[in-house]
Amino acid sequence: MDNSSGVGVLDKAALVLAALEAGPATLAGLVAGTGLARPTAHRLAVALEHHRLVARDMQGRFVLGPRLAELSAAAGEDRLLAAAGPVLARLRDITGESAQLWRRQGEHRVCVAAAERPSGLRDTIPVGSQLTMRAGSAAQVLLAWEDPERMHRGLQNAAFSATALSGIRRRGWAQSVGEREQGVASVSAPVRSPGGKIIAAVSVSGPLERLSRQPGRMHAPAVLAAAERLSESLRRAAAD
Repeated sequence: MDNSSGVGVLDKAALVLAALEAGPATLAGLVAGTGLARPTAHRLAVALEHHRLVARDMQGRFVLGPRLAELSAAAGEDRLLAAAGPVLARLRDITGESAQLWRRQGEHRVCVAAAERPSGLRDTIPVGSQLTMRAGSAAQVLLAWEDPERMHRGLQNAAFSATALSGIRRRGWAQSVGEREQGVASVSAPVRSPGGKIIAAVSVSGPLERLSRQPGRMHAPAVLAAAERLSESLRRAAAD
């Protein structure tokens, strides 16, 4: 069967990505797996690495890059956003605090859905807001399950530590107190794709005087339940 699209460079790039689907590969492995000449395989792999479609592991081998996961997650975003509205509204009503859904985009996190507390002192984060990946409970959740190399880069100049991320993986949720903004606390939990990958974080946030210095004690169960409802909605959609 002819798999040629008629655009040679794209066909060759697709061969490189297909070869990496089986796992990490050295340059020699790419050459063997694609049938491309060594200079061509190297040139394409480096170009794909520039666009984050390919990356390197700790041994310097080529692996599929994080941009592919981001694109895959974006493909399911309509289903996620459709489910997010009622789930966030319920979380807001249960906790009495503003609720958000966060996605990672490169070195930032973006608020893709929100349900604001209707009155009183609140932490207002408009949909579309871009915030740092260096602070806040949602940033911790979105980084905690990353591959070791990307996690190491993300921890540089972060307000939290590798030990903190290990604790998040163990208990399944994160909290922050005054990390992103003085006087603000938050609790977050991960949303998982049908394949188990962390694709988003559900959060509640509000003033420290209401959430206390241990906001997870108050709100972690509700946030975890909301994250699981969103994960389950994605699993059901994938099964349809």
